[in-house]
This record gives sequence, C-alpha cells and structure tokens, in this order.
Amino acid sequence: MKTLSLHDVEKLDLLARPEVAEHITIFSPATAVFTDFKTLKPLVIKLNTAAVDVEHLMKQSHVRLKIVIDDRGHFMGLVSLQMLHSQEMQKHVAKGFPREQLLLSDFMLPKSALKAIDYQELSKARISDVIETLKHSQHQHCLVMDKELGVIRGLISANDIVRKLKLPVDVNLNPSFMEISDSIEKVKLAS
Repeated sequence: MKTLSLHDVEKLDLLARPEVAEHITIFSPATAVFTDFKTLKPLVIKLNTAAVDVEHLMKQSHVRLKIVIDDRGHFMGLVSLQMLHSQEMQKHVAKGFPREQLLLSDFMLPKSALKAIDYQELSKARISDVIETLKHSQHQHCLVMDKELGVIRGLISANDIVRKLKLPVDVNLNPSFMEISDSIEKVKLAS
C-alpha cells in the first residue's frame, strides 16, 4: 500500500470551477441536451416496487423520472413523479385498491406506449429539430435509442432544454416540449 503526501492548504484561497460551457442556443447540437446512459448511469426502479415507496424515493432524491426495469434488468417503461402524484393514487384508492398495495406497474408508461429518436439521427440534429419533433408530444421526456446496438441509449428532458437555453419557463411546472416551443416563439417576437 502506498502512503500519499498531505499538504498544507493555508495559502490557498481559490476553488477550482468547471470551465464555462459554450453558450447553448436552439442551433446548438442536439447532443448538448442529451443524457447519455453510456456516460451517466440511468436512474432505474424495479417494476414490482410499491408505488408509495417510489413516490417517496423520487421526492426525497429530487428525481422526476425513472426508467422501469424488471427483475432481469430489462427495460419495461418509464415512470414520472407526476404519474405518481397523490391525485393519481387517490383515483386508484377510490376504485377500492388499498394505497399500500398499488404497484409501480399501475402508474408507469409501458414501453409499448413510448417512442424514441435514434441516436445516429440525433447526433446530426440541432436542439431546434428536437423541439420541433416533440412539440406535439404530451410528455416531458423522450427516449433515445441506439438502433445499431439495440439499446436505450439515453433521454432528452424538456427541463434540461429549458435550463440549458435559459428560457423563461418554470421547470417546477413540468413543461412540455410544446411549452418550450411557445416560449421560444415569444422570445423571438420580443426581440
């Protein structure tokens, strides 16, 4: 085993900071708003988890979306915090289902209801292309697949686009891609 040297820090006043990223616009590469699962581990949750536990876990960790997997680790769909909202739970309870017995599978969006953009196409696109493609989607996220590898490669989040473009949209209200498109049009008109 190797012993590392310890140094005095008394004379150090500055902190290292990340380099300032280039200014991102709607004309920037779409990959600038892409969460790549090859570099960032996807946030997953098992299909048979109690819905109340998932809701609590997501609120506690400030996560709005999780990838749902089965016991073998296979992709099954998506669940958002919005899907698990108390009102949705109350609808199931009103139908006679005990709250504690509701499972994630009762609320998730199954993969059969999802679409994805191919990574090869995304890598040649701009952020504006993504917004235009998704503006009629009711979702706040879009999956990105790698057809070549046959895997879910990552995702694009409406909130990430809002933040990176610094749009005047409240991310706490779960903006859709349509709201992003509308916001960009308003900014263009105001210019």
